Amino acid sequence: MPPPWLGTRVLPTTGDGYGEQRPTPPALRNRRFTLPDTLPMLPGTGFKAVVTDPAPAQVIARSTWAPGCPVGASRLSWIRLTFRGFDGERHTGELLVNSSVDDQLVEAFRALWDADFPMEQLAITTVAERDADPTGDGNGTGAFNCRPTTGGSSYSQHAYGLAVDVNPFQNPYVRSQNPYEKGDLVLPELATSYLDRAAVRRGMITPDGPVVKAFAAIGWGWGGAWNSLKDYQHFSQNDR
Repeated sequence: MPPPWLGTRVLPTTGDGYGEQRPTPPALRNRRFTLPDTLPMLPGTGFKAVVTDPAPAQVIARSTWAPGCPVGASRLSWIRLTFRGFDGERHTGELLVNSSVDDQLVEAFRALWDADFPMEQLAITTVAERDADPTGDGNGTGAFNCRPTTGGSSYSQHAYGLAVDVNPFQNPYVRSQNPYEKGDLVLPELATSYLDRAAVRRGMITPDGPVVKAFAAIGWGWGGAWNSLKDYQHFSQNDR
Protein backbone atom coordinates (compact mmCIF):
# COMPACT_ATOMS: atom_id res chain seq x y z
CA MET A 1 0.00 0.00 0.00
CA PRO A 2 1.23 3.55 -0.67
CA PRO A 3 2.14 5.57 2.42
CA PRO A 4 -0.71 7.89 3.50
CA TRP A 5 1.45 10.99 2.97
CA LEU A 6 2.19 10.23 -0.70
CA GLY A 7 1.80 13.38 -2.80
CA THR A 8 1.03 15.65 0.16
CA ARG A 9 4.38 16.72 1.64
CA VAL A 10 5.51 19.77 -0.29
CA LEU A 11 9.27 20.28 -0.58
CA PRO A 12 11.00 23.62 -0.09
CA THR A 13 11.91 25.02 -3.49
CA THR A 14 15.37 25.96 -4.66
CA GLY A 15 16.40 28.93 -6.75
CA ASP A 16 15.54 27.17 -10.00
CA GLY A 17 11.99 26.42 -8.84
CA TYR A 18 12.43 22.70 -8.31
CA GLY A 19 11.99 20.97 -4.97
CA GLU A 20 14.86 20.46 -2.59
CA GLN A 21 16.57 17.13 -3.32
CA ARG A 22 16.37 14.75 -0.37
CA PRO A 23 17.12 11.08 0.40
CA THR A 24 14.45 8.60 -0.62
CA PRO A 25 12.09 7.78 2.28
CA PRO A 26 12.33 4.12 3.40
CA ALA A 27 8.78 3.41 2.19
CA LEU A 28 9.79 4.34 -1.38
CA ARG A 29 13.23 2.73 -1.68
CA ASN A 30 11.72 -0.42 -3.20
CA ARG A 31 8.56 1.12 -4.57
CA ARG A 32 6.06 -1.52 -5.67
CA PHE A 33 2.47 -0.47 -5.21
CA THR A 34 -0.24 0.39 -7.72
CA LEU A 35 -2.57 3.35 -7.33
CA PRO A 36 -6.33 2.92 -7.83
CA ASP A 37 -7.55 3.02 -11.43
CA THR A 38 -9.32 6.20 -12.49
CA LEU A 39 -11.20 4.57 -15.39
CA PRO A 40 -13.60 1.59 -15.62
CA MET A 41 -11.90 -1.70 -16.39
CA LEU A 42 -11.78 -2.52 -20.09
CA PRO A 43 -13.51 -5.82 -20.93
CA GLY A 44 -11.59 -9.05 -21.35
CA THR A 45 -8.77 -10.75 -19.50
CA GLY A 46 -5.63 -9.80 -21.41
CA PHE A 47 -4.23 -6.74 -23.10
CA LYS A 48 -6.79 -4.40 -24.64
CA ALA A 49 -6.55 -0.87 -26.03
CA VAL A 50 -9.24 1.46 -27.33
CA VAL A 51 -8.14 4.44 -29.44
CA THR A 52 -10.42 7.45 -29.90
CA ASP A 53 -9.18 9.84 -32.58
CA PRO A 54 -9.58 12.71 -32.11
CA ALA A 55 -9.72 12.74 -28.34
CA PRO A 56 -13.13 13.76 -26.93
CA ALA A 57 -13.52 17.37 -25.82
CA GLN A 58 -14.05 16.32 -22.21
CA VAL A 59 -10.72 14.49 -22.21
CA ILE A 60 -8.91 17.49 -23.70
CA ALA A 61 -10.57 19.71 -21.08
CA ARG A 62 -8.99 17.79 -18.19
CA SER A 63 -5.54 17.74 -19.79
CA THR A 64 -2.88 20.48 -20.00
CA TRP A 65 -3.88 21.39 -23.55
CA ALA A 66 -4.71 25.07 -24.17
CA PRO A 67 -4.72 27.37 -27.19
CA GLY A 68 -1.12 28.09 -28.10
CA CYS A 69 0.16 24.56 -27.45
CA PRO A 70 2.28 23.36 -30.39
CA VAL A 71 -0.20 20.65 -31.41
CA GLY A 72 -3.88 21.17 -32.10
CA ALA A 73 -6.43 19.39 -29.95
CA SER A 74 -7.82 17.71 -33.07
CA ARG A 75 -4.43 16.00 -33.56
CA LEU A 76 -4.46 14.23 -30.18
CA SER A 77 -5.78 10.71 -29.60
CA TRP A 78 -7.14 9.24 -26.39
CA ILE A 79 -5.90 5.73 -25.65
CA ARG A 80 -7.51 3.62 -22.95
CA LEU A 81 -5.43 0.53 -22.29
CA THR A 82 -4.74 -2.22 -19.83
CA PHE A 83 -1.45 -2.62 -18.00
CA ARG A 84 0.12 -4.82 -15.35
CA GLY A 85 0.30 -3.30 -11.88
CA PHE A 86 2.93 -3.99 -9.25
CA ASP A 87 0.28 -6.16 -7.61
CA GLY A 88 0.36 -8.45 -10.67
CA GLU A 89 -3.24 -7.59 -11.51
CA ARG A 90 -4.82 -6.20 -14.68
CA HIS A 91 -5.47 -2.46 -14.53
CA THR A 92 -6.84 0.18 -16.91
CA GLY A 93 -5.26 3.55 -17.59
CA GLU A 94 -5.16 6.23 -20.26
CA LEU A 95 -2.77 8.21 -22.44
CA LEU A 96 -3.18 11.35 -24.53
CA VAL A 97 -0.87 11.14 -27.55
CA ASN A 98 -0.24 12.58 -30.99
CA SER A 99 -2.61 10.89 -33.44
CA SER A 100 0.27 10.12 -35.77
CA VAL A 101 1.72 7.63 -33.26
CA ASP A 102 -1.30 6.18 -31.48
CA ASP A 103 -1.11 2.76 -33.16
CA GLN A 104 2.65 2.55 -32.57
CA LEU A 105 2.23 3.27 -28.87
CA VAL A 106 -0.47 0.63 -28.54
CA GLU A 107 2.02 -1.90 -29.87
CA ALA A 108 4.73 -0.70 -27.47
CA PHE A 109 2.43 -1.04 -24.47
CA ARG A 110 1.20 -4.41 -25.72
CA ALA A 111 4.84 -5.55 -25.61
CA LEU A 112 5.15 -4.29 -22.01
CA TRP A 113 2.02 -6.27 -21.11
CA ASP A 114 3.45 -9.39 -22.73
CA ALA A 115 6.69 -8.89 -20.76
CA ASP A 116 4.77 -8.49 -17.45
CA PHE A 117 6.46 -5.13 -16.92
CA PRO A 118 4.69 -3.38 -14.01
CA MET A 119 3.55 0.23 -13.85
CA GLU A 120 2.06 2.18 -10.97
CA GLN A 121 -0.44 4.28 -12.89
CA LEU A 122 -1.20 5.39 -16.46
CA ALA A 123 -2.85 8.79 -16.42
CA ILE A 124 -3.30 12.06 -18.27
CA THR A 125 -1.50 14.99 -16.64
CA THR A 126 -3.81 17.77 -15.50
CA VAL A 127 -3.02 21.48 -15.19
CA ALA A 128 -3.25 21.20 -11.40
CA GLU A 129 -0.70 18.39 -11.37
CA ARG A 130 1.66 20.14 -13.78
CA ASP A 131 1.61 23.39 -11.81
CA ALA A 132 1.46 21.96 -8.27
CA ASP A 133 4.10 22.62 -5.64
CA PRO A 134 6.70 19.81 -5.80
CA THR A 135 6.35 16.79 -3.51
CA GLY A 136 9.10 14.84 -5.31
CA ASP A 137 7.30 11.49 -5.16
CA GLY A 138 5.17 11.28 -8.33
CA ASN A 139 5.25 8.12 -10.45
CA GLY A 140 2.57 8.35 -13.13
CA THR A 141 3.33 7.02 -16.60
CA GLY A 142 2.09 9.55 -19.14
CA ALA A 143 2.53 11.17 -22.53
CA PHE A 144 1.05 14.56 -23.49
CA ASN A 145 1.97 17.48 -21.25
CA CYS A 146 2.02 21.02 -22.66
CA ARG A 147 5.20 22.27 -20.99
CA PRO A 148 8.74 23.34 -21.87
CA THR A 149 11.73 21.04 -21.67
CA THR A 150 13.15 20.49 -18.18
CA GLY A 151 15.22 23.58 -17.39
CA GLY A 152 14.63 25.02 -20.86
CA SER A 153 12.31 27.35 -22.72
CA SER A 154 11.47 25.44 -25.90
CA TYR A 155 8.56 23.02 -25.93
CA SER A 156 9.17 19.48 -24.75
CA GLN A 157 8.31 16.58 -27.04
CA HIS A 158 5.58 15.85 -24.49
CA ALA A 159 3.89 19.07 -25.65
CA TYR A 160 3.51 17.48 -29.08
CA GLY A 161 2.28 14.15 -27.70
CA LEU A 162 5.41 12.50 -29.07
CA ALA A 163 7.05 11.39 -25.82
CA VAL A 164 6.23 9.02 -22.98
CA ASP A 165 7.61 8.86 -19.43
CA VAL A 166 7.49 5.42 -17.81
CA ASN A 167 7.54 4.98 -14.01
CA PRO A 168 9.36 8.29 -13.38
CA PHE A 169 10.20 7.53 -9.76
CA GLN A 170 11.97 4.27 -10.54
CA ASN A 171 13.54 5.94 -13.57
CA PRO A 172 14.45 9.53 -12.63
CA TYR A 173 15.79 12.42 -14.66
CA VAL A 174 19.41 13.21 -13.71
CA ARG A 175 21.00 16.40 -14.96
CA SER A 176 24.55 15.26 -14.33
CA GLN A 177 26.48 12.04 -13.87
CA ASN A 178 27.55 13.06 -10.35
CA PRO A 179 24.10 13.37 -8.76
CA TYR A 180 25.23 14.21 -5.24
CA GLU A 181 27.39 17.19 -6.13
CA LYS A 182 26.24 20.78 -5.81
CA GLY A 183 24.22 22.02 -8.76
CA ASP A 184 22.92 18.62 -9.86
CA LEU A 185 19.24 17.92 -10.33
CA VAL A 186 17.22 14.75 -9.77
CA LEU A 187 13.52 14.57 -10.70
CA PRO A 188 11.43 13.39 -8.93
CA GLU A 189 13.43 14.91 -6.11
CA LEU A 190 12.97 12.01 -3.65
CA ALA A 191 14.02 9.33 -6.16
CA THR A 192 17.73 9.46 -5.25
CA SER A 193 17.85 5.77 -4.25
CA TYR A 194 17.03 4.89 -7.86
CA LEU A 195 20.18 6.59 -9.12
CA ASP A 196 21.95 3.31 -8.41
CA ARG A 197 21.05 1.64 -11.70
CA ALA A 198 22.98 -1.51 -10.80
CA ALA A 199 20.52 -2.27 -7.97
CA VAL A 200 17.72 -3.30 -10.31
CA ARG A 201 14.26 -3.31 -8.76
CA ARG A 202 10.85 -3.95 -10.36
CA GLY A 203 9.68 -1.08 -12.53
CA MET A 204 13.19 0.05 -13.47
CA ILE A 205 14.19 0.41 -17.11
CA THR A 206 17.43 -1.29 -18.12
CA PRO A 207 19.36 -0.95 -21.40
CA ASP A 208 18.63 -4.54 -22.45
CA GLY A 209 15.20 -4.80 -20.84
CA PRO A 210 11.67 -4.99 -22.30
CA VAL A 211 10.87 -1.27 -22.17
CA VAL A 212 13.82 -0.14 -24.27
CA LYS A 213 13.15 -3.00 -26.69
CA ALA A 214 9.43 -2.17 -26.96
CA PHE A 215 10.06 1.46 -27.84
CA ALA A 216 13.03 0.68 -30.09
CA ALA A 217 10.70 -1.58 -32.08
CA ILE A 218 8.63 1.49 -33.01
CA GLY A 219 11.72 3.61 -33.67
CA TRP A 220 11.71 5.65 -30.45
CA GLY A 221 14.87 6.62 -28.55
CA TRP A 222 15.56 6.33 -24.81
CA GLY A 223 16.73 9.21 -22.63
CA GLY A 224 18.75 6.80 -20.49
CA ALA A 225 21.21 6.45 -23.37
CA TRP A 226 21.94 10.17 -23.64
CA ASN A 227 25.44 11.43 -22.82
CA SER A 228 24.87 14.98 -21.55
CA LEU A 229 22.25 13.92 -19.00
CA LYS A 230 20.22 10.85 -18.15
CA ASP A 231 16.44 10.81 -18.44
CA TYR A 232 15.78 7.18 -17.59
CA GLN A 233 11.99 7.52 -17.78
CA HIS A 234 11.83 9.22 -21.17
CA PHE A 235 11.10 7.84 -24.64
CA SER A 236 10.48 10.02 -27.68
CA GLN A 237 10.01 9.74 -31.41
CA ASN A 238 12.92 12.07 -32.21
CA ASP A 239 15.13 10.86 -29.31
CA ARG A 240 15.10 14.33 -27.68
